[in-house]
Amino acid sequence: MSVALSRKWFTCTPKEFGGAEDFFARDSGLLSRALKANGVESMAVMPGLRKPEDLDELIRTDYANLESAEWWKSHGLDGVVLYAWGSPRYRKIAAAIRMAGIFLILNQDNGGLVSPLAGFSPWLREQWNHAGKGRGIASYLRFLKLTAKGLSYCLLHTDPGRAAHLRNGDRISCVSPFAAECYRKLCTIYGGEVLAKKVKVLPHPVESRFYYDGRSKKRQIVTVGRWQDTLQKRPWLLAEVVTALTTSDKDLHIVIAGQSTPELDCWHSELPEDCRRRIVLRGPTDRETLADLMADSQIFYSPSAFESFGIAAAEALCCGSSVVAGRSVSMPSFDWFVSENSGTLAVPDTASAHIAALRCELDKWDSGQRAPARISEIWCRRVHAENVAAQVLAMK
Repeated sequence: MSVALSRKWFTCTPKEFGGAEDFFARDSGLLSRALKANGVESMAVMPGLRKPEDLDELIRTDYANLESAEWWKSHGLDGVVLYAWGSPRYRKIAAAIRMAGIFLILNQDNGGLVSPLAGFSPWLREQWNHAGKGRGIASYLRFLKLTAKGLSYCLLHTDPGRAAHLRNGDRISCVSPFAAECYRKLCTIYGGEVLAKKVKVLPHPVESRFYYDGRSKKRQIVTVGRWQDTLQKRPWLLAEVVTALTTSDKDLHIVIAGQSTPELDCWHSELPEDCRRRIVLRGPTDRETLADLMADSQIFYSPSAFESFGIAAAEALCCGSSVVAGRSVSMPSFDWFVSENSGTLAVPDTASAHIAALRCELDKWDSGQRAPARISEIWCRRVHAENVAAQVLAMK
């Protein structure tokens, strides 16, 4: 897809991440590349000193320049996509871009429940989920701390700062329909209907290497995670679910990608030999291999407690896989992900419900109710990077 509406756009993140190839595989780096593919001159911008591994597609600059309208104006830009989460600490950057007269899209990389003002009941459930859902006394203490902070400091300090940040945007982009609904509520409070109408859905971009090539799908489930992040990724839930599935289904294979943990390694080593043979701990997996695994697999499974978007799930959909996860306010994109005969969500968010949802989804594949080519076509059109970049350019 090619849209030549503008001449020069930058993407920017105000944090000092690495600038090697992996930065350009997702988020602001990938979007910058995709803007180029749409015929637009583009660079990604980050603060800090240039690193040896930084690619030429990246501009490093002093942080003070990011807060300078003159610095932004000097680049002759038509637009900027700012990945700054609406954070009050970065509102001066947004203000500088606006003062430079540049069209500004404020990317909100979150699930939308960033304030009690977005909806008190779902926000409260979000704090519970982020705290660990009552697994031990530490989880209850985290929940009380998060709730107390949200109802005091955040309402008095963070929300006014976020409002000031968001008012600088020409568009406020959210990564899921649910997040956009939350932001419209917030923006109505922050700045009335005028601000609320600036909110648009703009998913995270996915590399074009993730697509379905027509191959026969295996009776296989793939899952990907930073398994060391136990609170979010819940490897203990993964182990319980996978054990039950492979014990009862002798034809099922599971591939677990991502850096393992000692606990996962121990669990795997103690499985019955037949189950252990059909459950593969892949470890860290390069992008090309991951795309191949997803194209092979019928189902992508996420045991996560919370995800602001779920890029791996979007990648799997582009590869023609369906998606299974728990239904939760803290997994806001997944209702969208399963909306095209493309998955099943577990209700409630328990191990037994996850097992049932995966069995249900396997049955749908067995009975021909899942069409990988159609799933891939729909989601490639929505989230492939060049198509997301085209959506960006069409916003101006």
